[in-house]
Amino acid sequence: MKLYGYWRSSAAYRVRIALNLKGLCAEQLSVHLVRNGGEQHQAAFKALNPQELVPALVVTDDNDERAELVLSQSLAIIEYLDEAFGGEALLPGDIEQRALVRAMAMGIACEIHPLNNLRVLQYLTGTLKLDDAAKNDWYRHWVEQGFGALEQQLQQYSGRYCFGDQVSLVDICLVPQVYNAKRFNIDLSPYPNICRINDECLILPAFIDAAPENQPDAQ
Repeated sequence: MKLYGYWRSSAAYRVRIALNLKGLCAEQLSVHLVRNGGEQHQAAFKALNPQELVPALVVTDDNDERAELVLSQSLAIIEYLDEAFGGEALLPGDIEQRALVRAMAMGIACEIHPLNNLRVLQYLTGTLKLDDAAKNDWYRHWVEQGFGALEQQLQQYSGRYCFGDQVSLVDICLVPQVYNAKRFNIDLSPYPNICRINDECLILPAFIDAAPENQPDAQ
């Protein structure tokens, strides 16, 4: 397997965590999201992933007998890894619990993250000519709204981790989002469960190894 990503990409961070939790190895290939206008926009990568986003996971079978399978979108990649390989399950076996975990994970990956992703922030400051203060206000608003809702859900469903005492897809999405919130100096004190669970995850080897600062392309 080959994982095209970027050290600071939240979505690529999620996939790195999932690979580690599943005990899987993938060749890491860096796609710099800023240099030269963003390498994700270059023809070679666009041919691999027309969405021009990381991560992209390239999978072949052991004998290289089939065409390469190219997967995009971090949640789809993670669910593929969970279904295709053994090891630690990233989603509960119970259908109702699985739906709850997916909903909480999507609350982060589909509601918070897209609104403060790099290309959105570049549009705000480039095309719309917002200054850094306005950009940061935008970022803060959506993180606080999303984290406020998640904190309420965690009061109901969390144990040691986001959903009970087993690491799940929600934790995989949460940790990169907290990392980004800290980068933008978001006050996390109103979210004690989020902070507690983030700290619990960050002592696990799978999360430590996947951390942005531990990647070969970290700058």
